[in-house]
Formats: sequence, structure tokens, C-alpha cells
Amino acid sequence: MDAVRIRGWWSRRTQVERVRVYTLGSLYWLYWFLLLLAWFSLVTSAGSTATAPAVLSGLATLALGGAGTLVLRDAARLHPRSAPLPWPSLSVLLVLSAVTAPLALLLEEDQRYGGALVVVGALAWGAGGLLDTRVRNGVLLACTAVAGLVGGSIGFAAYGLGVSVFLVFTVQSSLWLLGVVTSLEHARDSEAALAVAQERLRFSQDVHDVMGRRLSTIAVQAELAAALAARGDARATDQVLEIRSTAHEALREARALARGYRPLDLAAEVEGAVSLLGSAGITTRADVSGVPAERHEPVARVIREAVTNVLRHSRATHVEMTYADDRLSVTNDGVDTGRPSGTDGSGLTTLAAQLGGLGARVAAGARGDRFVVSVDFVPVASEVPS
Repeated sequence: MDAVRIRGWWSRRTQVERVRVYTLGSLYWLYWFLLLLAWFSLVTSAGSTATAPAVLSGLATLALGGAGTLVLRDAARLHPRSAPLPWPSLSVLLVLSAVTAPLALLLEEDQRYGGALVVVGALAWGAGGLLDTRVRNGVLLACTAVAGLVGGSIGFAAYGLGVSVFLVFTVQSSLWLLGVVTSLEHARDSEAALAVAQERLRFSQDVHDVMGRRLSTIAVQAELAAALAARGDARATDQVLEIRSTAHEALREARALARGYRPLDLAAEVEGAVSLLGSAGITTRADVSGVPAERHEPVARVIREAVTNVLRHSRATHVEMTYADDRLSVTNDGVDTGRPSGTDGSGLTTLAAQLGGLGARVAAGARGDRFVVSVDFVPVASEVPS
């Protein structure tokens, strides 16, 4: 049951969330592996009869490890910012390191390597993710001093410096890579939002161009009809009829806009959808060459609505549009398991009602790890077997 829950939890994570879990999990795991490995080398050097050094060093390792874990957690949350510093957790790590380092001098000479590595590892790995230059330089200097003090030689101090530089670089490069991936995801979301905003702007421009012109015409015609009526001119009746004709034309164009913004061309709509998805970082495969001419407009409307839903509601990375055997399918890999099957949102619900009058059936829902919008058309007369 737990394995199923874990798989379900993992499948609901986005690619960026998975990278974050993997990166931070690896940092924590390697941190504790390094500390326990250093402690193990200390214990094995102490011999089987030396119980007290093993217990005391184990407690010190756990204390330093816990403090370093808290600092590493705060550094990951702070990244890529360098301030404000997490002084509560950082202070605990610094105090424990300052207390533990001199105690390493009480160990036997062959045990000091492990003791020094515990302190150096906790300091460099725990606080190495902080981007403040003063903290980084201070950590490197402290690790060098600890290694030199415990080892009693310049060579050991140089070894401590080299280890601490490597550990700090490892932590900071991992957090930097995680930051780059997160920034790319934010940029992708921004591009998708911009694409939707541009489509809305195009619609508003269509409304302004069409309805604004018609309403202006009606206003002028109404003023003229009023003037003619005031003078008792018989042409006022003809002018009122012109107003009615213009109003009907405006209503027709408004309905055309509501159905699809403007008369839709399937090839142009597919090309625009591929370009729009590509700008959001989503790869697309489209094969709708077999759509009969009389179905171009309804297919184009479904593709437009399905692509809009992908941009607004999913984390898709790939979309496929296919038409075969009187069925249009728009599939994406950004399935949301929390969304029920049926029709996805008011847009597809409206389309389902409109296409129902043509005998077509619209369905939308998750199928495995894919989300599919499909339209089943009634076979045209030439396709019906005699």
C-alpha cells in the first residue's frame, strides 16, 4: 500500500518537482553518508575495546549532522539569494564545530583523521550552500584550521582545504543547477501565459473591429432616422429598416466570433497550435490530413479549445493531434489525476453541445498517463457502406 502511495505521489509531481526532490535528497543522503563514513573510520581506528571514543564520537557526529542538515535545508530555501543568513541554524553549527574540533585532539593520532573529517564535512557540506562570500570564505578558513590543528601539519591543513573546496563546490553547483531548472520552468509558464494573453488580445481586437464598426454605423443611422422622423420625411421608415439590417448583420458576426472568433481554416489553426505550443516548450505531432472538407471548421475549433486547455491546465511536454476513422484525438502527457473524466471545462462543454447537433460526440479524460480529448463524427454519406 505504501509503495502504491509513493508511486502515486511521484507520478503527480512535475518534472521540476522531481528534479528538486532528487537533488535535495541526494545532497542530504551524501552528507550523512560522508559523516557516517568518517565516524566509521574513527571507530575502526580506535579498536574493538575502545567503547567510550565510539559512543562520544557518535554523539558528536549526530549533533553536527543534525545542525548541518538544518543549515543545508535553509541554504536550499534561500538559494539563489545570499541574504538574509539563517543565523539560528548556522550559529548552532558553528558552536558545535568550535566545541568538537578541540575534542578531536584528545583522540589517538590514528583516530584524528576521522575526527577532523567529521568536523570538516559538517561545516563544508552543511554551510557550503550559502552564497554569502563571507560565510564561504569563513567556512574554507575554518576547515583548513581544523584540519591543520588536528593533523598537526601543513599537509593535513592543505588536505582539509582541498576537501572543503570540493564539498562547497558540489553543494553550490547542485543548488545552482536546481535553480536553473526552476527558472526554465518559470519561463515556460510565463510563455504559456503570454501565448494565452495574446490569443485573448486577438479576440478583443476582432470584437473591436467587427462590433465597433457595426455599432458606429447603427449610431449614425439612428441619428439620421431621428432627424428624418422629426421632419416627417417618409425616408425615416427606410432608414429604420437599414438599422434593423445592420443590427442583424452585427448579430450574425457576433455569433460567428462566439463560435470561433473568425471563420477558421484548419491548416492555419494546426500551424498556429504547433507554433503556440512550441513557444511554451511543448513538442507537437500533428496529422489531420485526412479530415473531410466539411469537418475542417469543427475540427479546428476542437483543436483550438484543446490547445488552450493544455496551456492553462496541464504540465504537458508533448501533444499529439490525429484524425483517423472519423475520430479526432488530441492527446497530451500532462494528465491531472484529480480532474474527472467527461468534458474538460466550459469550453469543451459548449463545443460538445454545438457538435452534438452535427451528430458528433465529444469526450475528454485521463487514459493511463495521458489526457485525451476525442471527437467521434458520424461517417459521411460516402463512407457509409451500402
